[in-house]
Amino acid sequence: MKFKRCTLDDCQHATGVVLIIDVLRAFSTAAYAFSRGAKEIYLVSGVDEALTLKGQIPNSKVMGEVGGLPPQGFDFGNSPTRILEHDLSGTTLIQRTGAGTQGAVRAVHAEVMLATSLVVAEATINVVREMKPDEITFVITGGMENDEDVVCAEFLKKQFTGQVMDANEVIRRVVASRDALQHMPDHPQFPKSDLDYCSRINVFDFAMPIVRENGQLVMRRRKDLYVV
Repeated sequence: MKFKRCTLDDCQHATGVVLIIDVLRAFSTAAYAFSRGAKEIYLVSGVDEALTLKGQIPNSKVMGEVGGLPPQGFDFGNSPTRILEHDLSGTTLIQRTGAGTQGAVRAVHAEVMLATSLVVAEATINVVREMKPDEITFVITGGMENDEDVVCAEFLKKQFTGQVMDANEVIRRVVASRDALQHMPDHPQFPKSDLDYCSRINVFDFAMPIVRENGQLVMRRRKDLYVV
């Protein structure tokens, strides 16, 4: 199995199986939203697009950020801590962020896409293994200088190849990453507890595949078939 890495700048060239990584915080927040009962999550690039789509989809809410903060009209920001405060049973979410959702939107040539973070790492790996791909591309949406997404890619690669990576080292690198600095000091939209929630490994037994439906990108949870 071969592995490639790319960023938002060149992910439009990625083909085959593409894992869109955003640890802090988009695809960690998405996983926690699913754990609170969200039905599905539409991924979009722009704020206006998100709000327009909300007006078209019954029982939908918008979550995400621009510059880390929720834009006017958004129901939720981009915080696992805050999203866990809500019952989202049956709710369709529309997510717009500056990194994670941009990677999904830009990876136009991907045949298979999964939104990826540490909290769904094992389930993602197991779903991809079922496909038996020759090659996997990691989209480092935070950029190569942003260590939380880089270390997630390293962790996934080692798991795919049967190697071991120390969990404490993974957590240390997430907490010491550039984006983690936004959580110091504590802020209502950047609670310190987000760092804990986002650096947990294999919290959930579902993966988050992204499919194209009627011109939209839709993410739903897929139960890990390997979990008993």
